[in-house]
Amino acid sequence: MTKLEQLKEVFDANGGVLRLLPTWVPRAFCRPGKRIKLHPDDYYALGAERGGIDERWFASTTHAENGPETPEDEGLSYIALGTGKDDKILLKTAIEEMGEEILGSYLWNKYHGWSIFSKFFDNLGPLPHHIHHRDEHAARVGCKGKPEMYFFPSQVNNYGGEFDYTFLGLTPDTTKEQVLEVLKNFTKGDNQLLGLSQAYKLLTDTGFDVPPGLLHAPGSLCTYEPQFASDVYAMYQSVLLGGHTVSSDLLWKNCPPEEIGNYDYLLDVIDWDLNVDPDLHKNRFMRPIPVRPVEEMEQEGYVEEWICYKNPLVSAKRLTVRPGASVVIRDAAPYGLINLQGNGTIAGLPLETPTLIRYGEQTYDEYFVSASAAQKGVEIVNTSASEDIVMLKHFAENPELPKGL
Repeated sequence: MTKLEQLKEVFDANGGVLRLLPTWVPRAFCRPGKRIKLHPDDYYALGAERGGIDERWFASTTHAENGPETPEDEGLSYIALGTGKDDKILLKTAIEEMGEEILGSYLWNKYHGWSIFSKFFDNLGPLPHHIHHRDEHAARVGCKGKPEMYFFPSQVNNYGGEFDYTFLGLTPDTTKEQVLEVLKNFTKGDNQLLGLSQAYKLLTDTGFDVPPGLLHAPGSLCTYEPQFASDVYAMYQSVLLGGHTVSSDLLWKNCPPEEIGNYDYLLDVIDWDLNVDPDLHKNRFMRPIPVRPVEEMEQEGYVEEWICYKNPLVSAKRLTVRPGASVVIRDAAPYGLINLQGNGTIAGLPLETPTLIRYGEQTYDEYFVSASAAQKGVEIVNTSASEDIVMLKHFAENPELPKGL
C-alpha cells in the first residue's frame, strides 16, 4: 500500500480527523525557554550550530527559513499513518493530493493550500524589535505578507522568562527621520530603537494582534502564535537585553537584492500609521471572548472562546471540556489543534497531554480536523474525573469569526 493509499484509509477510518506529529524548529539567534515539554537533553538535538529548539510548529505546510543548512522538511508537519517511525506523510503532500476533501471548497479554491500555521514560541529572553513584511514588500522576494497573533497560555507559562514585556510599534510622537537614523546606526552598537517604542506587561491567557508592517519585540512568555503561512521578517534592533547582538544580515532579511543598503526601503516596509497609532493597545490587545453565553455552554459541559480574532485571515479558539463531559463541537472551517491540558478522546482517538517529549517521539496531543469533520461535529470525551481538557484551535478563514471585535 502506498503512503497516499494509507492516508486515505486513515482519513476515512477516523472520519476526517488526522493525528499530527511534533514539529520542532531551532533558531540560531534564540535561547530555549524550555517550556514546550521537550526533554532537557534534546533542546540542542540538531547540534549547537543550528541553535536551540525554541519553537514547535502546528498544522504547518510552511517551510522554516533557517539558512543554507535547513533541511527540506524543517517546519513541515507530518501526519501519523501508524505508530512506526516511517508511518507518516507530510500534511503538505496530503493537502496537495486531497486538497478539497481536507480543506473544503472555499479554502482550496482560494489558496490551493493551507494558508496558515501556528506555533509555540518559547524563548528565554526578548526578541529584537522586528517587522513582518506586508504583501507588496513580501511579493518582491516571492513571498506573502505575514499577519500573526499572540496568546500566552497559562499551561506553558510556569515562569515568565527574562523579560515578560512586549514592545509594540512606535510612540505617537516618533518621526521618520528618527527611525531612519537608528536604522543607519545598526552596526555601530545599540541603535536605541526601543527608545522610540513602548512596552506592555504580558498577562497570561490574553494576547495581541500583530498585523504585517507593525514593529514588535516579543517578550519572554511562551507564546502561541497563529499566523499566515509565511516566514518573512527583518530585525531592526541591533542589541538585545543582556548585550546579545543581532547580525546585520537580519536587518536586510527578505529584502530584494537591489534594495540592500537602501535604508529608505527599510523605512517603507513600516506601516507608519499603524505604528504610531495613539490607541495601539486598545486596537491590538485581545482578551478571550465566549462564542456563546457561558451559562449555556457550561450546562453542556464545555466553554469555548475566541482568543485570536482581530484578523479575518487567521483566528483561534480555546476549548475547555469539563471533567467527565462528552461534547460534540461543530465548526464552520477546518482547523489544527494542540491539547494543553487533560486527557480523553477526540473522534474516538486518544487525546493526551504529554509531560515530557523526546525529540522524534510520537504524541497524541496534536490533530488536524478536516472541513467535513468540523462541520459534522467532532466528539470530545473527557475521561478525567477532576481535570479539564483545554485545547487551542487554529483556523484560516473562518466564516463564524465575529465582525468588529
